This record gives sequence, C-alpha cells and structure tokens, in this order.
Amino acid sequence: MTDSSNFATCDLCDDHRDDTDGAFRVLPPVFRDYGKRRKFCGPVVTVQCQEDNSLVKAAVDTPGEGRVLVVDGGGSVRRALLGGNLGASAAKNGWAGVVIDGAVRDTDELQVCDLGIRALALVPMPPHKRNEGRRDLPVQIQGVWVRPGEWLYADADGIVILPARAR
Repeated sequence: MTDSSNFATCDLCDDHRDDTDGAFRVLPPVFRDYGKRRKFCGPVVTVQCQEDNSLVKAAVDTPGEGRVLVVDGGGSVRRALLGGNLGASAAKNGWAGVVIDGAVRDTDELQVCDLGIRALALVPMPPHKRNEGRRDLPVQIQGVWVRPGEWLYADADGIVILPARAR
C-alpha cells in the first residue's frame, strides 16, 4: 500500500495532464477537511445513501485495512452522515479516510480522529436510521464517477481518482 506521505495530488495531475481516456479524475474543489489526517490515500469502498447512515456505520465498524470509504450522499447537507462516534470507529478500525458527498457533524470530535475526512459541510442534524442505501457500486460524486477498488488520493490541493495504485 502506498504510504500516504509519498504522493502529491499536483504531481499526479502533472503525470496525467494529457490523459484523455477518463481513467484519471479530479473531484471538484468543494470538499472541506474535517479529520486529523490532512493527506490520505487507499483503495475505494463505496456507499450510496440519502440522509441515512446505516451503511456508513456498517462499513466503518469493519476493518478498513487502509481503504477509503466514499459516500454518495446525493450532496444533501440536511443531515450528517458521519459524526464523532463513527469517525472514532473508522479510525480505530484502520480506515485511511472517508469522503462524503454530504454533511458531517461533531467537528471537535472529528478533528482528533486519526483519519482523513472530507465532506461538503457541517450540519448538526443527525441522520435517519432506516437501513436504506446500497454498497459496493459505482457512484457519482459531484458529477465524477468513482468505482469500488479504484484508488483515491487526497491532500491539501485536492482529491484525485486513479483506476489503480499510483507507482
């Protein structure tokens, strides 16, 4: 697994600037940083849910093994999909990071989690718990396709997606 300190998203963009096949993708610069880890990378696991974090909880309660959970929350900022308890669980279980196309809460608790956390916004409203959503399928995050098993790299300059681990 690539050490999270051995990459820069700007360098990855330089390396792939002339790619035209769509395999290299950059997420729009709309995500804010909420976790302790400012730089993280790993293979992607996906969850698609709308204001219900049941599958997010199920994922972070399992061994992360350096993976990154990408959550398609439909861009909703009405209810948080990750808070302090789930952030602590993800860090304890070895997840490298969580990227949420939606909102988080418990910002003071998230900032001390040894985990990369990117989301659109903060909102104090808790999520629904209805066991709704799907896991391990291609998702669209802010108009960019992200597939399970691809590699996500995030640092202060942005978030990029590659079909495989960068060399």
